Amino acid sequence: MDKKHLCAALLLWAITCSALPASSGDLLRIGLKKHRLDVNSIKAARVAKLQDRYGKHVNGIEKKSSDSDIDIVPLKNYLDAQYYGEIGIGSPPQKFKVIFDTGSSNLWVPSSKCYFSIACWIHRDGESCSIRYETGSISGHFSMDNVQVGDLVVKDQVFIEATREPSITFIVAKFDGILGLGFQEISVGNTTPVWYNMVGQGLVKEPVFSFWFNRDANAKEGGELVFGGVDPKHFKGNHTYVPLTQKGYWQFNMGDFLIGNTSTGYCAGGCAAIVDSGTSLLAGPTTIVAQINHAIGAEGIVSMECKTIVSQYGEMIWDLLVSGVRPDQVCSQAGLCFVDGAQHVSSNIKTVVERETEGSSVGEAPLCTACEMAVVWMQNQLKQEGTKEKVLEYVNQLCEKIPSPMGESAIDCNNISSMPDITFTIKDKAFVLTPEQYILKTGEGVATICVSGFAALDVPPPRGPLWILGDVFMGPYHTVFDYGKSQVGFAEVHNSL
Repeated sequence: MDKKHLCAALLLWAITCSALPASSGDLLRIGLKKHRLDVNSIKAARVAKLQDRYGKHVNGIEKKSSDSDIDIVPLKNYLDAQYYGEIGIGSPPQKFKVIFDTGSSNLWVPSSKCYFSIACWIHRDGESCSIRYETGSISGHFSMDNVQVGDLVVKDQVFIEATREPSITFIVAKFDGILGLGFQEISVGNTTPVWYNMVGQGLVKEPVFSFWFNRDANAKEGGELVFGGVDPKHFKGNHTYVPLTQKGYWQFNMGDFLIGNTSTGYCAGGCAAIVDSGTSLLAGPTTIVAQINHAIGAEGIVSMECKTIVSQYGEMIWDLLVSGVRPDQVCSQAGLCFVDGAQHVSSNIKTVVERETEGSSVGEAPLCTACEMAVVWMQNQLKQEGTKEKVLEYVNQLCEKIPSPMGESAIDCNNISSMPDITFTIKDKAFVLTPEQYILKTGEGVATICVSGFAALDVPPPRGPLWILGDVFMGPYHTVFDYGKSQVGFAEVHNSL
């Protein structure tokens, strides 16, 4: 495998799980462990996770004390990328390793685990179902049985027994299945999620769960998932809470986005964001990811469409902006985008949102999205009073930093200390990621490889632009999912145990 393809593979991470002892008798923990990098599963899983999840509805257990309403499940960590734990299904319970995933809502496990189980056949209800991913799909049937998560037993839980898992994502994965912690609105078959039944059956005192991810590669405990509350020893100060704007995913409005101390201007008016424990990286619009890659010196894949825009249309775009044409109308006036009624159309990347209504797309215009990116970059430079020549040169440089469709961008590990901080604004509070937090490392010595923790994901309006705050963000920031009050909260982590 050459360096380019190795770097591509590094950007997606799979999972493993085992039990770790709880630090107190009041909590049930799910722990995380470090494992050797599996480049094949990483590459395949990244495609399935980022390109198909958003818009196509389709992650050792210790007993809690008898007088506690908070369950802490220790998690295990696969390469700081995905965190999973063990659950049991049936009586006696069969054990499965699952990802606890806030970006989906179904529980599914492989039916092969049940081939010789009379209980599995007794509880099978026979209704078929499938979940589609970019690299393939899983299919099977709905079943119902008791599901044990720690010392909690959820009765009569509907789940999916997967009888077909053709994708390399699932063949080489370190986990058995997925336990979705999203909302019922995105549940396949409109089945009731496990978390809903936990709350409805009175198994937790508060309708809240929270994640702590330990990003210390040498730590014994990888993290924990707490059902029914929070573990105060894993965060500092108070959480900043922001209301949800749309149920389905844990979605909220995010504010301005800064590289170093400079605003990109892209999210100054607000951007939708989703907190997703099942996504390893931070995914966002290609426009911003390219700017980040340029700022940190990441080597992306050259986009010929983008360079074509700069060389053939750069001066026209500049002149239109200077003359006062609205940025959202520049590309259509330049003849690079068109309007379908009142709807502006751009489809350089066939996103999951478009696949959701496959066959109804009004067409593809590869130069349109490249033009829209150039407009954002130029307008931002105009505000800084750059000259036309320098601005066009800058935009051309950004073109070279656009990630490939897989999103990979390698960087020189020796330059990490000189890279800028990246800041997300949530409810007027700055959430800063340092280079050490957003750069992923693997290997040792001369074999060490560093990659950007930012991946490109383009979701058009009205659903987008969209940011996916995955494990790279949740690592530094303890995250509370408040189902009762429809909000999410973030606080700086405290890793010492």
